Amino acid sequence: MALFRIDRTSPLPADEAWSRLTTWERHADVVPLTRVHVRTPPPGGEGTVFVARSGIGPVGFDDVMEVVTWRPAAEGGGMCRLEKRGSFVTGWAEIEVSRRAESGSAVVWREELSVRFLPRFLDGALTAAGRLMFGRAVDRLLASGPPRPHA
Repeated sequence: MALFRIDRTSPLPADEAWSRLTTWERHADVVPLTRVHVRTPPPGGEGTVFVARSGIGPVGFDDVMEVVTWRPAAEGGGMCRLEKRGSFVTGWAEIEVSRRAESGSAVVWREELSVRFLPRFLDGALTAAGRLMFGRAVDRLLASGPPRPHA
């Protein structure tokens, strides 16, 4: 099991940072070899289920996630929790966005990640890889243009 935390600051207002991080389809734009499909109709929120499919062609895996907590970024702060429901990847992720007193926003991404069949002695490597991969994704989501509208 890998447990990691990513902290970032952004010049974006909290509601914009929140929107960029929680428009699930956008994650496919910043995570290589990954497609995201939202299974539930809009609007999002608690009960939203989406699948991140990572791989090439038929070789890959699905990371099935469900939003179990949803407090949107109103009045400068928001929090959501995702439960990973797949048979290969399990765990949870929490995304918090808050308004900074000076300007912009602060982001905290916490994640507990388990990969089936991965031996425990590789937990450190999984933690490092998760921190690197999700840290880059957060950076790219915050730096990219406005969220694309939900289809």
